[in-house]
Amino acid sequence: EATIILSHRGSPEAALNQTIELNAADASKLTFVAIQEWDDTSLHASNHRLALGKDTKLTHIVVTFGGDLVRICSDTDFRGTGGELTMLGLYFVDGGQHLEHRVFVDHSQPNCYSRVTYKGALQGEDAHSVWIGDCLIRETADGTDTYELNRNLVLTEGAKADSVPNLEIENGEIAGAGHASATGRFDDEQLFYLMSRGISEMDARRLVVRGFFAELINEIGVPEVIDHLMESVEAELAKNRN
Repeated sequence: EATIILSHRGSPEAALNQTIELNAADASKLTFVAIQEWDDTSLHASNHRLALGKDTKLTHIVVTFGGDLVRICSDTDFRGTGGELTMLGLYFVDGGQHLEHRVFVDHSQPNCYSRVTYKGALQGEDAHSVWIGDCLIRETADGTDTYELNRNLVLTEGAKADSVPNLEIENGEIAGAGHASATGRFDDEQLFYLMSRGISEMDARRLVVRGFFAELINEIGVPEVIDHLMESVEAELAKNRN
């Protein structure tokens, strides 16, 4: 059992092209966290290759809060029955940034489980996010249970979120499969409720965004990372207070 945290930070105009391979052996439990907090002029391209053995539990977490252009592709390979995969992702896109996340879940073994949940917020002119979630259930993958979800919160005009969930099923003997995607602005009813209780519009918006991310951040289960990410969300929101 292990928890691995990989933190990326860099000075202006840093550039990184990398491949990360995770091989979780039979009956192991692994949590992997990759955090991208680059300077706004940095470039980062990464491919995460995930392999799960029999009865393995793997939690894969990607957090992207910086960089001019960041593209992270995560590919999975079930190598035994009974594997459990949880993939969590958070991103906060500022003006001019392009943050892209691509996920491919390849169910090739029987009785495996996967849940993919990515959430992002966008603010500023030409802020652009791309999320593509591909899930393939092969003929050999009886009893598969899978679901993928992407939600985007657009905070200002001029921001754009592209979300493409894909599900391909080659097997009729599965436990369940589904996907969902939603992109929208602030919930006016939530803002009205908070403001009617004396909270300013700016603070109401901040609380809504905190709640949007906190639900997912709390699932990470690493206290040091949870505290740091909530502070990072606050710092991102502060950039747009004026």
